[in-house]
Amino acid sequence: MAFTCSLAAMGAGINPQPLPYPAPIEAPRDVPFKGTLSLVVDATDIAHKLFTVRETLPVQASGPLTLLYPAWEGASHAETISVANLAGLFVSINGKSIDWQRDAVDMHAFHINVPVGALAIEVEFQYLTRASDAVMTPNLVNVQWQRLLLYPAGWFARNIPVAASLKLPPGLKAFTSLDVDGASGDMIAFKPASLETLADSPIYAGRYWRQVKLTPDGVPAVRLDLLADNPGDLEETGDDLSKLRQLLVQTRQLLGPPHYAHYDAIVTLSDAFPAGGIEHLESGEDNLPANYFTDSAEQLNNRDLIAHEYVHSWNGKFRQPADLWTPTLNVPMRDSLLWVYEGQTEFWGRVLAARSGQRTRQETLDKLALDAAVVDARVGRSWKTLQDSNNDPLYMAGHSVAWRDWQRREDYYPEGVMLWLDVDAIMRERSNDKKNLNDFARAFFDVGNGSRITSTYTFEQVCDALDRIVPYDWSGFLRSRLDAHDSGVLDGLARMGWRLVYTDTPTATFTQDEADSGVIDLTYSIGLSISSKGDVRVVSWQGPAFTAGMAPGAHIISVNGKPYTSDLMKAAVKSAVTTLVEIQYETDGQTHAATIPYHGTLRYPQLERIAGSVDRLSGLLAPVNSH
Repeated sequence: MAFTCSLAAMGAGINPQPLPYPAPIEAPRDVPFKGTLSLVVDATDIAHKLFTVRETLPVQASGPLTLLYPAWEGASHAETISVANLAGLFVSINGKSIDWQRDAVDMHAFHINVPVGALAIEVEFQYLTRASDAVMTPNLVNVQWQRLLLYPAGWFARNIPVAASLKLPPGLKAFTSLDVDGASGDMIAFKPASLETLADSPIYAGRYWRQVKLTPDGVPAVRLDLLADNPGDLEETGDDLSKLRQLLVQTRQLLGPPHYAHYDAIVTLSDAFPAGGIEHLESGEDNLPANYFTDSAEQLNNRDLIAHEYVHSWNGKFRQPADLWTPTLNVPMRDSLLWVYEGQTEFWGRVLAARSGQRTRQETLDKLALDAAVVDARVGRSWKTLQDSNNDPLYMAGHSVAWRDWQRREDYYPEGVMLWLDVDAIMRERSNDKKNLNDFARAFFDVGNGSRITSTYTFEQVCDALDRIVPYDWSGFLRSRLDAHDSGVLDGLARMGWRLVYTDTPTATFTQDEADSGVIDLTYSIGLSISSKGDVRVVSWQGPAFTAGMAPGAHIISVNGKPYTSDLMKAAVKSAVTTLVEIQYETDGQTHAATIPYHGTLRYPQLERIAGSVDRLSGLLAPVNSH
């Protein structure tokens, strides 16, 4: 025993022990900031695709100071800003260069020492991009302020005033929700705004553009800002504008008066920018295909993007989950309520697209069928709940997943649609169709009398607001759905009088979804999504192709003994009721033969009425009359 004890004592002395971490960075405080931070951004170097940044920060006190480069972005709900793009950082005081030191733990923090008597700190750096980043082209420039500044630690972002200026290449016009203070040549000066507001107010500048006011006089203005690579893509029609104006009317009928002074729907019509949107209180970034207006029949899957981002002005920017709101751009966010922030917004995007005529009733049903099929096929629910999927941005942002249906990723979008469809159905059932989710939306978002100050909420407050409209155990219901491992996710469809079915003929919405993804989607039959060249993009977890030994990245050489084509594969699957699909494929440099164990035919999702049930879905999708 004595020998054992002596070994333990000796081990304690020689085994490594952790060194203490440096002192934490000064926490933000809700206190006034003296003076105004000056920010000048030069975005003219299109050739090298870089921004040059110069800042002047008024000194608050002498001594140690930490400058922070933003890390977290509210719209991505994650730490998605990389400090690796910052280069050439120089700091000077009174015309003399001073040394800075990067924090040993937080790479976004830079420590300096401010001498006694100093009045201002000068900062200079470049923000470097690549062609693949799609933020600078000869015809379009995207300015995201949160990537183009440093700010002092110790203050809430809303308390730091910033006077920003931007220099653009000749011939480009800027669009933003920021108020312009003045312009000289290609330099634009903006009226001072808080750091919080500035980071929520991007600029898009374009060579080919069109601006249309969508609102009548007497209400806060909404402007449609169109920017394109080619002037011909700007040709919207009177019908397009009429539907967008109806979208504004229907949204305000639903959510109440806006919480913006004015709003810019900034729409890029370009194939250089990835399709998608980013929400802000007073603007929306809507990146759409170049042919969005000129070939509108091919846009079935993009029809509710503008609606989605517009709804976010209320749901996400004005009303925001309490655990997601942070005082600065470097305090970690928590995403437990994304099923409200994103899920309900996605739901309202579907509904408002129907109410405003962006989609026909049938097109909306087909889009909901696609949502339902995606949700129903998420086998990963057996181990990972919807509540846990809300955390996906915190560790999946910027990373692809090989098995999305098993790993789950951002399922709060499609599953959120089905969840809120269920909530609406329960409200209609329990109130004899006198109350519904419209009533909740008006009560929950029409608060603050048009205030622009963020109003936060918790899970309990969501439940309380629902209960005031229709008494029910909303906490128990929502928890059962958020924490579920079963397949009850489509119960809302049944309550609405509809069910998900599969036919051998795809809807136009499904076909366009395939085209947008560059695949034939056989997820609901043999469990594969395949490019026209035979490259396997997706394999359904434990589906027929999985059972046959296939994984994403495989390359299909032949189908039933003939060289692969998409049409041949679909024909083989259609005949799989009587003849199994035989394929030859290559993976890891080796060729394999496999028989896919599937006895069926092509399967594509559609919605079907449940005979004898009440059709509540049609009521949900119908336009709402003025109050």
